[in-house]
Amino acid sequence: MKTKNIAVMLAIAAAGMAATSCENDNINPYDYNTNGSSNENQGSADVLKTAIAEYPAGSVVWTRDTTLAESVEIPVGTSLYIEPGVTVTCKSDVQVPIEIVVLGNLYCMGTAEHPVTFTSDTKKPESWGGIICGYNSEEVVLNHVDLGYAGATPTESSVSFQNKLFKTTIDGGVPAFHFCNVNGKFVMADCFLHDNYNDQTYFTGGQGVIYDCIFADSGNAADGGEAINVKAGCKLDVANNIIYNACTNAFKLSNSGNSETIPLTQMTVYNNTIVNCGWRRSKNKKGGSIWLEKAIAPTLVNNLVYDCRYGLKQPKKDSADLEHSRVAPNYYFASTETGVKQMAKDADLSIWSDLDIKSSVAGQLNPLFKNFKQSDKMNINCEVDDVENGAPLAFDRSWNFNVQNSSPALSGGVTDFSRIFPTGLAFFGMKKVMFFDIHNDQNYYFTAPTPTSRFGATL
Repeated sequence: MKTKNIAVMLAIAAAGMAATSCENDNINPYDYNTNGSSNENQGSADVLKTAIAEYPAGSVVWTRDTTLAESVEIPVGTSLYIEPGVTVTCKSDVQVPIEIVVLGNLYCMGTAEHPVTFTSDTKKPESWGGIICGYNSEEVVLNHVDLGYAGATPTESSVSFQNKLFKTTIDGGVPAFHFCNVNGKFVMADCFLHDNYNDQTYFTGGQGVIYDCIFADSGNAADGGEAINVKAGCKLDVANNIIYNACTNAFKLSNSGNSETIPLTQMTVYNNTIVNCGWRRSKNKKGGSIWLEKAIAPTLVNNLVYDCRYGLKQPKKDSADLEHSRVAPNYYFASTETGVKQMAKDADLSIWSDLDIKSSVAGQLNPLFKNFKQSDKMNINCEVDDVENGAPLAFDRSWNFNVQNSSPALSGGVTDFSRIFPTGLAFFGMKKVMFFDIHNDQNYYFTAPTPTSRFGATL
């Protein structure tokens, strides 16, 4: 197995330099001294200067587009910064699927005009692995990131498997993004995750905020796929996101993995919009839009669920801790009689609240999205990823899931609850970056938006 270990490359580069920082300014981020490029710091022995910013000594900085033919491992104590507009393309015709394994820190510093993009050369799901973080990863920032076509199944030679991350047996693909350090921090802000073959995200520990993101076309009919899959050991604020076509669940929340050293997860999940999710598992009745299990006790309010299979559900055994949860009000719309029945009070495994707003007949209480086209053959129990048999249409970036001024979803929500991180999370690796102009300058605090009394997201 070939793996690009950034620490090794730093050592090689440092042999010819007085300073300890490295900048990628070529197509290959590891060939630091080729093609006539110089790694000399520009005027300072303590920082690395690029065209847009200064970075602390010891940093690795990717400044230009690159194609990866091998997996990348960011060692403990090393910080990789990826500058605005950089595209990282993962080759798919490789023996071992490419992964970006973050044992240290990762800062993807995209902007609205210049996002950081992770993609594949074929633009097909399952083309590469994903961003898999380690147990000592302290900070990960995904700010304005486009992350697609991940979810490949690792091999025993994969970097994540070698580091005993996410999988200890080879039984399926990895998520597009995985974080597991209970004492670490991560943020996903203004990101677009799409066309990933398994779970979009999987969290087994960490403090995080996830907001203003779009999760589209998650998973596959054979193996499933959640948009946001959370286990024990997390503290999360998740707000103002759009989740479209997650084939198993939009949210799967659980306190599995509990032990004396792993604390129970705390979550606030509010003002999210969930559309056309859960079509895969109609036979076993598991999942749909939001699945709560194994003593999870979230605050989950003001969410808008549109034509999903079922509403809020839990298993008969290992169910949620509803005594300590707040799971209403939420807004549930069904355009079909089947949808109405599956969200009714007597639906199997359903979590019912009189505070919820729900369609009692097909088409009632349509939230009136500004621009959304649904398949005429839409079947929320279709079980197959085929539009002709009722699966959702492929996500269209031109859609607008904001609601019209006459929408009944504009009121009825609540604001009398506290976010986990009301003042946000600080990422000190970002604080150390000095941007040279206001167009690239980025804050190091990330805060989920203030709750609003309307239902759903406002992207």
